[in-house]
Amino acid sequence: MKQMQSSSKQNAGFSGLLSDFGDRWFAHRPNLNLLNFVFASSLAIAISMALPSVALAAETQYAAANLGDKSLEELLNTPVSIVVGHQEKLSQSAAAVSVITEEDIRRSGATSIPEALRLVPGLDVARVDSHQWAISARGFNDVFANKLLVLQDGRSLYTPLFSGVFWDVQDTLMEDIDHIEVIRGPGAAVWGANAVNGVINIITKNAKDTQGILITGGGGTEERGFGGFRYGGQLGQDVYFRVYAKYFNRDDSAFPNGSDARDAWQMGQGGFRIDWDTLERTQNLLTLQGDIYGGRASQIFNTYDPSNPPSYARTVQQDFRLGGGNLLGRWTHEFSDTSELKLQMYYDRTERNTVIFMENQDTYDLDLKHHFELGERNVVLWGAGYRIVADKIGNSASISLNPDNRRTQLFSAFVQDEITLVEKRLKLTLGAKFEHNDFTGFEFQPSGRLLWTPHDQHTLWASISRAVRTPSRAEEDVKLSNVIPPGGLFPGSPTAVSTIYGNEQFKSEVLIAYELGYRVQPHANLSIDLTTFYNDYDDLRSVEFGPSPTQPLTAPPPPPGLFIPFHGDNKLYGETYGAELAATWQVTKRWRLTPAYTLLEMQLHRQPGSTDTTSEADEGRSPQQQFSLRSSLDLPQGFSVDATLRYVDRLPTLRISSYVELDVRLGWHSKNNNLEVAIVGQNLLAEQHAEFAPSFINTQQTEVQRGVYGKVTMRF
Repeated sequence: MKQMQSSSKQNAGFSGLLSDFGDRWFAHRPNLNLLNFVFASSLAIAISMALPSVALAAETQYAAANLGDKSLEELLNTPVSIVVGHQEKLSQSAAAVSVITEEDIRRSGATSIPEALRLVPGLDVARVDSHQWAISARGFNDVFANKLLVLQDGRSLYTPLFSGVFWDVQDTLMEDIDHIEVIRGPGAAVWGANAVNGVINIITKNAKDTQGILITGGGGTEERGFGGFRYGGQLGQDVYFRVYAKYFNRDDSAFPNGSDARDAWQMGQGGFRIDWDTLERTQNLLTLQGDIYGGRASQIFNTYDPSNPPSYARTVQQDFRLGGGNLLGRWTHEFSDTSELKLQMYYDRTERNTVIFMENQDTYDLDLKHHFELGERNVVLWGAGYRIVADKIGNSASISLNPDNRRTQLFSAFVQDEITLVEKRLKLTLGAKFEHNDFTGFEFQPSGRLLWTPHDQHTLWASISRAVRTPSRAEEDVKLSNVIPPGGLFPGSPTAVSTIYGNEQFKSEVLIAYELGYRVQPHANLSIDLTTFYNDYDDLRSVEFGPSPTQPLTAPPPPPGLFIPFHGDNKLYGETYGAELAATWQVTKRWRLTPAYTLLEMQLHRQPGSTDTTSEADEGRSPQQQFSLRSSLDLPQGFSVDATLRYVDRLPTLRISSYVELDVRLGWHSKNNNLEVAIVGQNLLAEQHAEFAPSFINTQQTEVQRGVYGKVTMRF
């Protein structure tokens, strides 16, 4: 703790100046209610409307990239590959798909991948503390959300420990991200199990596009200090490379009473990429890339400790270690303009060492994809894959897995056919994924998508899909114990220990999804995207009273109170439905507005015989409504102003109130684009606010604080 305070004092230069400015400016501003939200929205729009008149009143010879350099039609025709596994136009995708461009990321002021994902309409992104996030689509959000598949350059970031993602170790140099593709809704027919409620693919730039030197750095109140370096060069004819390194140090979040939550976070990461691009000469592209990272995150854990009577609990503040690395190779061969083969292999190592559990995991993956035209009306995509995951777990009294080491395998194959029924007007896509895993055996995940384009400015699409979320190590092998203090069950109740056991009979969760979408471009400067969906879930995870049918009941040592056993099962089902509306309005050549609105309804039910009295309340862990408004404005002489206003509805199960927040970025870059300076304010409308709460792991409830930081980027 003294070391952290010393580090904070040493960083009191520029960061302290920004902190003092922020504290003075916002010292007496209250939290917003609905009336304040209406006022804030009106003020933001009014400012945005006033600023363009300033921009248009002055002529400039500024030649760098501006908003108007790409028309709205060009943005709609951005190539995406996340829906059908190979490139197609965004506007012609039969799915609720969004793209975050490198320009979107730069102008948002996002310093991490989760922050950048806030730009996706309909995605639920909540910060839990300094280094933990809860991210999901269409409900079921949690720190351990398990229905969203996340990829980076085709490498799965999923952990079989809980079928989700550890967001605190998913990183790269933000300037190296080319774009991020996101599907809201199932993508299992191409990407397989766990692509249930959505798929995210983070795609980094080709080494050829990152030549020269880039240096970036800055600091502020919450982002205490960060920096990055990249160098790109050429090794030979058609062979390009880059190397990079980055580091950041993030401040503690806050407890509800305003005191430091002691959860600071610092990480370092480095990596390389080599691209041998001979597509024009030999129709081959070879890519080799890798990353290595390490750092520490602080956390306060409430643990079960049978050696500590009479409470049998212990609060531990720990600086735990995170580390890992990966290596990926990919070969792309073009047989012709209409036929391409990709073979990819990667190895991934992760290490996590906390007081409640330790994990060492190794993943090996091999994947093959081939697409080709068959006749004039069919585009066929097929592929196969193999993955092996080996882990070693360090158990504790709070969390243990039996066995403490396990190796699992996944075999997969898929086939898909895009059928043109009417040229340029009607297209049907049929596909299915076939998988065999070590938990439930064979899984079948089909999909059908229909795209109708009655007019060049109008597109309608519909889909029916089946997707599964396969069991994780936790569902089969876990033993999770928590202490319930005296009076926690009922007035006068003694100290109790509740233990959740895994269940080897746990089945895959099943989704049947129905989607209907409409895209329209009523004007050259306006596009609207509307998606409606109905999701029917079965065999959802429940927590049932009583011992596990497959694990022996091992009651913990004293306390001399109550021991309450539970086990995981599949006795929950439910429905979610709603709508997602997003628009892009190019108001002027230099000013763009992007509003979005999401409505989500969740209804969860217990099957007959279920004793689960809490899981139905999970429908209150995701916001019913979300609204955002992004404004991007180019000003003369290389200046730009970007603002994002967002509203997130309350989470009644977690006792999280609705909130409104505003992020603002003021940037400037030189005519040759070699120097860029930015000042970014985040969460400006309240001194602090809660966005989520811990779930299965008993850590402290914290809140997100207002932050201001400065950043300088140089290119040579």
